[in-house]
Amino acid sequence: MGQAMYRPLLILFAVAGATMARPAYAHGFGERYDLPVPLEYYLAGAGAVVALSFVLIALFVGRTQGLNSYWRLNLLSYSPLAQIIDARLVTFSIKLGSVFIFLLIIATGIWGDQQPSSNFSPTFIWVIWWVGMGFFIALVGNVWALVNPWSIIYSWAIGLYRRLRPGGEFDLGYEYPDWLGVWPSFALFLGFAWLENSFPYSSEPRKIAMMVIAYSVITWGGMLLFGRHVWLRYGETFSLVFGFLARFAPTEVGVAHRDYCLSCDSNCTNDQDGCVNCYLCWEQASLAEREVNLRPYAVGLARKEGVTTDILVFVILMLATVTFDGFKATPVWVDIQGGLYSTAFTLFSFNALPAINTLGLLLCPALFLFVYLFFSLLMEWASGGEWSTLVLARSFVYSLIPIAIAYNFAHFFTLLAIQGQLIIPLASDPFGYGWDLLGTANYKINIGFINARFGWLLGVTAIVLGHVGAVYVSHMIALRNMNSPKTVLRSQYPMLALMVIYTVISLWIIAQPIVERT
Repeated sequence: MGQAMYRPLLILFAVAGATMARPAYAHGFGERYDLPVPLEYYLAGAGAVVALSFVLIALFVGRTQGLNSYWRLNLLSYSPLAQIIDARLVTFSIKLGSVFIFLLIIATGIWGDQQPSSNFSPTFIWVIWWVGMGFFIALVGNVWALVNPWSIIYSWAIGLYRRLRPGGEFDLGYEYPDWLGVWPSFALFLGFAWLENSFPYSSEPRKIAMMVIAYSVITWGGMLLFGRHVWLRYGETFSLVFGFLARFAPTEVGVAHRDYCLSCDSNCTNDQDGCVNCYLCWEQASLAEREVNLRPYAVGLARKEGVTTDILVFVILMLATVTFDGFKATPVWVDIQGGLYSTAFTLFSFNALPAINTLGLLLCPALFLFVYLFFSLLMEWASGGEWSTLVLARSFVYSLIPIAIAYNFAHFFTLLAIQGQLIIPLASDPFGYGWDLLGTANYKINIGFINARFGWLLGVTAIVLGHVGAVYVSHMIALRNMNSPKTVLRSQYPMLALMVIYTVISLWIIAQPIVERT
């Protein structure tokens, strides 16, 4: 089983090497990096690499024992690591730091300099937290479960209430409706994506502070009604988003015994390998029964778990919004804006461009969902009609998450690496008052350590690796849900076509010069 798990990783690195041979046009540096061959040849080559990975994975990746079996190494079995991870002083210090930053964002947003580049909150929210946190969680593990300030503050409120009223229940105890699913998180994430992509004042510090306060009211209200862990599981949109990304990560938390799951009110899933990534069970378990496991990348995406339609639509929304974020900065979208501008101006006056961007933001997930369901229909035909289109769409949707991670990395890495440096002087002067608390206020952003060639090669490598990873995850899902090897192979032909198409589209987008209109 161990060799079977590592073969795909070796394959991923092998095919990634092929992507380094032909550089192309760089995205977002204000300089050209020209192809030695036409871009179309390069896109075809990248698609061919993904197709080749399908052949290699089909040849070398076989069925494992058990539905969710994979290699694990419990870090808590090593005493020094266990003492650090379970140290209350360490975890309390981290949580205290998270709450301090949360309050600092609100304070600087309200009372600080309203120039975005001179204020702590815009850089921290849009670059360090939204981009950087997503990268870290996908590549390392779900630290959001530890540092989520809304969860921390609410848990502290529960602790204080129980001290003042022993035996009292802080939550109102309403039962969360099954039909509601994760739709509250879906709606909140769509709103967040609109703020990021269409709202013209999303970088204004005071607007950011107001948005944080509004989201806090919604989040704590949901926790008060239904309980903290229930709302984190269904209604707290960033716990959902980061939780999806964490399925790709090489770490997980677990509980050795499944008895905790029997009394878990978060409806966690468990199997013969134990409870995985249920943070309520983790909190309730004794130190001796807790696990922090290392595991191979991406295996958490292929676990055999029930996926509902609302989760399917949410994952599609994640992929579509990050793609639209890149597409709206291309010359093609600017041409579309130009074609629609006169009509939009008649209807919305000076809000014409935000209105057009809003339309694009809404149409993009709808288009992605339609295309994905179409290829799921092809999967149904290819597999002989044993499973319905919707069942197949739900079963394989987690295979799209490596694509979302890869495109996010390709699109935003240079933003984090260059613009993220602004947090260094802002740490000394968060309000923009001219302070120098840490001696870093005069730091100047170094834009020279990453050039256009490096950025392009990094983006291409990330996208191709992400799509190869998606092919691998899709294959593993098929192995764990279908009995016939022939059916497994035939079902994957439509998914392979989808992966190749999206590889080409993703590379084309990052190859475009930024010409975004605001």
